Order: sequence, then C-alpha cells, then structure tokens
Amino acid sequence: MSNTSKWVLSLVACLAITSAWGQETIKVERQVMVPMRDGIRLSTDIYRPAQPGQYPVILMRDPYGSGPAGPAEAKQWVEHGYVFVHQQVRGRGNSEGAFYPYINEINDGFDTQQWLGAQPWSSGKVGMKGGSYLASAQWLSAHLRAPALVAIAPTVTPFNYHQDVMYTGGALSFASRMAWGFSMGGANPDDATWEKMLRHLPLKTMDKTFGFNVPHWRDWLAHPNYDAYWKMFDVESRISQIDVPSLNIGGWYDTFLHGTLTSYTGMRDRAYSEQSRRGQKLVIGPWEHFRRSVIGELDFGAQARIDFEALHRRWFDHWLKGEDNGFMQEAPVRIFVMGENRWRDEQEWPLARAQATKYYLGSAGQLSPRKPAASSKPDTYIYDPENPVPTRGGSLMARGLTAGPLEQGDLGKRADVLVFTTPKLTKDTEVTGPITVTLYAASSAPDTDFTAKLIDVHADGKAYNLVDGIIRARYRQSFENPTLIEPGKVIEYTIDLWATSNVFKKGHRIRLDLSSSNFPRFDRNPNTGHAFGEDAELRKATQTIHHSEQYPSHITLPLIP
Repeated sequence: MSNTSKWVLSLVACLAITSAWGQETIKVERQVMVPMRDGIRLSTDIYRPAQPGQYPVILMRDPYGSGPAGPAEAKQWVEHGYVFVHQQVRGRGNSEGAFYPYINEINDGFDTQQWLGAQPWSSGKVGMKGGSYLASAQWLSAHLRAPALVAIAPTVTPFNYHQDVMYTGGALSFASRMAWGFSMGGANPDDATWEKMLRHLPLKTMDKTFGFNVPHWRDWLAHPNYDAYWKMFDVESRISQIDVPSLNIGGWYDTFLHGTLTSYTGMRDRAYSEQSRRGQKLVIGPWEHFRRSVIGELDFGAQARIDFEALHRRWFDHWLKGEDNGFMQEAPVRIFVMGENRWRDEQEWPLARAQATKYYLGSAGQLSPRKPAASSKPDTYIYDPENPVPTRGGSLMARGLTAGPLEQGDLGKRADVLVFTTPKLTKDTEVTGPITVTLYAASSAPDTDFTAKLIDVHADGKAYNLVDGIIRARYRQSFENPTLIEPGKVIEYTIDLWATSNVFKKGHRIRLDLSSSNFPRFDRNPNTGHAFGEDAELRKATQTIHHSEQYPSHITLPLIP
C-alpha cells in the first residue's frame, strides 16, 4: 500500500471517529509527524478533548501498527479528561527511519515525552502505559528523566534484555525470540519451513539459509555473553538514574515475569528519589503474556480477571491529576495465589514471612526436607540433543507452543528426565516467592545444560507445571566471562526458577523434574564446548546428578507459615 493510500484511509477513519463522537467532544489528529533530535519524524495519533484547556497526556509508543491502542481506548481516556497519544516507533507503520529493536526507544522516547509536555493543550504531565515492547518503550528512556514524564504503567516487562529476554540462564530463549525476532524483521515462514528452521544448524546461518534477512537476529546470536551490546539498553543497570513511579503488572506464567519482579524490587530499593522508591506498585496474576484467566489447561476463574483500565485510571488520576483517591495508601503488592485462586494484598516482595526451606533430592526419586544419607548414590542419564525433552507449557511466548500450566503427561517417564517427588501432603502448603535449585552435577561434556521444573501433582495424579529454569554450564559463574567445565568433575550449579505463588493442596505432591533440555523453549546445547551458534555437530553427554551428604542437591522453596 502506498503512503498516499495509507493517508487517505487514515483521513477516512479520522472523519468517521469525529462524526461518531461529535466535534464538540473530541479532536482527532492523525499521523502528526513528531520530530526527533536527528530529524526523523514519528507518526503520532493525538486524541484530545475539544474543550479548550490543558490536559495530562497518556502516551503509548507502539511497534505493532495500530496495536492495542484503538479509537475505543482513546475515547475512554479523552472522556476521562486526558489527551491520548498513540505513536508508532521508528521504522514502523508510517514513522520514518529504520526499525531496530530497543535501542532507538531511548532517545525517541525522551524526545516524544518532552514534545508532548510542551504542547499548548498539555498540562506538562505525561504518563505512559502498555505491555511487552510497549513496556520496554517506557523503561528504556526513563533514566534520561524527562521533566514531562511523571508516571508509567509497564505491563509484562522486559528489564535486563540479556538475562530476562534473550539468554535465560545463559541458554537462548529460542522459540520465543526466534518467533518475535523474525516477525519484526518481516520474515514469516510457513509452518513446514518453521519446523525445519527449529532444527537447523548452525544457528548463525538460519535466516539466510531459508531466504530471510533478519540482522537483529544475527546480532543477538553474535552476542551470547552479557557484553557491551546488551549493556546499551540494560534498564536494570540504570535503576539508580530512574526517577518515576511505576505500576508494574505481570503474570506467573509470563515470559517476562523475572523482568517485572526485578523492575519492582530494583526501583523500590534503588530508584533515584524517595518519591519514586515509595511510588512502586506490583500486581501479579495467574496469566501468561496476554493476561488471560484460562491458560494452558487450567481455569483460574472469573476472579482472575481484573479491570486493567480502571486500575490504570486510578493510577494516573493520582499522579497526573493529583487526585487523593487512596490508591497510594493501599498495599503496594497484590498477588494472585494459585491453588486457592484468590487475590491477596502484601506489604512487600518477596514476602518477609516466607521461610526458605530446602527440599533435598534423595534415592529412589525422593524429595524431602530431610538431608540425604551419606550413602545416597547419584543418578545418571544420557542427554542426546538429537532427541531433546520437548517443551510442555511454562512461561513462554512462542509460535506453536502453549504457555501456562499443562499436564505433563509422559515426560517424567523419559530416560533423560529425573523425577523427585514428596509423599502426599498432609496439609495445604503455600509456596510464594523466588525459587532456586542447587545442583551438584557432573557431565562428560565440556559444556552442557541442566534444567529444572517445579510441578504440582494433584490428588488425581495429574501433574501441572508451575515454574522452570535452566543453567548453561559455561555461564555458571558469570554471564560476562564464560568458562568451560572439566568433564567428570562435580560442580555446583544454581538454577533460577524465577517465582510463583501456589498452594499445594492437602493430598497433592510436590515434584521436581531435572534434565538437560527443554526444546524449543531453549536451544539445544550441542555438548561440544564450541563457540555459540556455530555448531552443526551434536554430541551425547552423560550427566550425573549427585544427592548425598557431601553433595546435597536441593530445591529451595519459600514456604508461607
């Protein structure tokens, strides 16, 4: 479609909106070209009250065309006394320039905030909202501290782009980043091609082998370490420079849960000013990335749904209009406790009353608070990257994969999956907070992966995943300076499973699955120790998991008394 055709369609849409709402109610300006510092202009739709005056501004910066910000949402904000602004980021839609993920949002976000603050219809106060990339667009410019930016409301938030988004535990978040990265690069393979691409090696030649050209994908693969490339847009490292209250919203099964939790705790502890440190809110529901109440194979009920727009209005009414609506006097943290399926207010995250309790791996698949015997013999399995453990549920967002809790079926019967389970619980047991696995393991390979998955086994025997994680051996000590391992040597690993809130009901069992793959959520470690992304070779590895008095492998669960 030509630019002229797009302009005509936009004009028609503008006239239709104006006719429906009436000229006396709203003024609509479509495709206002807002200039950036380098002369690039960004296409910006502005919806504002027709009544003369100065109003606070709600800004959404969006790479997805019209995205979630349509006329209906604009109408709600305008009727509530705001100017609503929807901007297409650089290189997307009708905005000028070339799109490259994340990096341009730093200066472009600041410039847009300042431009909006200086308009004659603006009160000088700007708030931002939106989820996923639209949340990134809020955080990435925040450390520049535009005077116009007063409050933000990021939802399902990336924060440290290396560890939250791309290389979780040092392993490539393969299917998720591949699906998003290729889509944003204009590459949309059919299903048959997609399946071939998932298995293609070496990774670094994937896009061009299949006739695509996705430069940012190749850049991501070229930087597996936490290096200067990722530090360019690492929000977490700039927390002490950020001075803005934030309403942080996420989901227990969201692919960016870690970023949402880190943004809240980091800002609460280290933000630029006391006002910003006190101005943090956290809401975590039983959702995946798109915040549905029915996810995976479980329905968390009508109570899992909340009115996000009402929540946002209260937030911005306080910060942008100065209304004393009681919002900031309410508890700073609100979490949905799965199992009980109810919301609960809390005063902090992680919960101060949580008791970090170790459940130790033992012989014959036992999982218990009792330490293992000195004579407990290790378990061994073969990890074959040609036949990886398939992804089944979890905190993911990827083509062809279902996020959330899924019944684990026969995965625990695989020879390369170790299963450790408690006896049936004699009382309800709540686990709420960060979860880690400490593993003492040896491998025959110079580099390999270890995975862990926490599962709630229901009274009927059905097993549903809660959280999972991975550690790539070469990154066991540092994401900046990887080191290979000595084959056969027992090494201590920490696997971060992020966090959850779940009540294991009486009669349920707590289960921990250990393996070395979760594909295609994560890429397959070829076990060679070669440079990342260059391998066309796959080798088998013999993995040994120790659980004894000398090597007390365990999962640490935050139990709520």
